[in-house]
Amino acid sequence: MKYAIIEADGKQIWIEPGKYYDFNYIAGQPGDYIKFNKILLLRQDQFIYLGKPCIKTIIIKAKILKHLKGKKITVLTTKPKKNSKKKKGYRPSLTRLVIEEFLQ
Repeated sequence: MKYAIIEADGKQIWIEPGKYYDFNYIAGQPGDYIKFNKILLLRQDQFIYLGKPCIKTIIIKAKILKHLKGKKITVLTTKPKKNSKKKKGYRPSLTRLVIEEFLQ
């Protein structure tokens, strides 16, 4: 089993090659390739490589599939004793990536 834990968008994400993941919006056109170089942990077969804090020799290559919008997030604000309520919402812009391969 091959997987890695990377840091992207301020979050740590467990990824595997051949699967797709949704990230916050990344500038680029569908079909473009991007590289992740903040690899915290990598597992290949029986070996586990642990970065302190990152593994410098490994790069992960990913392809942008499409840009999309996420589920609607609703924000409610109230002011106590003022009888004031506001309801707002938005849909975050996301980018769907497919993980191509781990390069050494």
